[in-house]
Amino acid sequence: MLSNQKIAIIGCGNLGASIANGLLKKADFDPKNLILTKRQTASLADFAAQGVQVHSDNIQAAKEADLVILGVKPYNISPILNEIKPGLDSSKIIISLATGVSLAEMYGVLSDDAVAFRAMPNIAADIQESVTCICSNNASSEQVNTVSHLFDAIGFTIPIEENLMEAATVLGACGIAYVLRFMRAMIQGGIQIGFDSVTASKIVNQTVKGAAELMIQKNMHPEAAIDKVTTPKGCTIVGLNEMEHQGFSSAMVRGVIASYDKIAK
Repeated sequence: MLSNQKIAIIGCGNLGASIANGLLKKADFDPKNLILTKRQTASLADFAAQGVQVHSDNIQAAKEADLVILGVKPYNISPILNEIKPGLDSSKIIISLATGVSLAEMYGVLSDDAVAFRAMPNIAADIQESVTCICSNNASSEQVNTVSHLFDAIGFTIPIEENLMEAATVLGACGIAYVLRFMRAMIQGGIQIGFDSVTASKIVNQTVKGAAELMIQKNMHPEAAIDKVTTPKGCTIVGLNEMEHQGFSSAMVRGVIASYDKIAK
């Protein structure tokens, strides 16, 4: 489906570049169908070398594309929409990656017959392992399938109601940073008990990957898997209980809520 679609990523920063990398790893995706824009294009030179169209003309990118992804900061969504509006028509799909900018705010600039989506992937798009939550307005089932197929190319997609988009941002996008901070702490602990940093990293990386795959493939609740490794008077339960005494789960929940409150204000 994507092989015939031209995709523009306007304001191609870190997240946009991750999406671009994920798309380019698809065997059937033609780099010539990808357009990346940025004010300063030097950082996109590697994409240009792969045959991707790279320039700073947002209006031209919007004119040429079938799907227009806005990878700009939230405060730039309205200005960018106003800028590219001359290049938009009702056949194009506009997708905002911006946190906290509602579809209603986008339609404050767009025409009523425009097709707009919000999407929240994460940086694992770079390796085609993102989870992307999407919501839309004015979209047909075919257009929803098109956008889902786009983000399935970089992981998998979950359609949700718009009132959950901020929560999706916290769990899916902020959440990857929470997991990485947890991994860093595990590596630090591994170094303290005797491993060098490289070996500790390898062990932790595979352990976290294995835990995630176990949940996915076995469709298990985390506590069910925890029960399998917490033997009576064993070292695992001692470690878990000490973490809980120090507020591990509480700190995680409070962090999730704090991030959500920051977006929802």
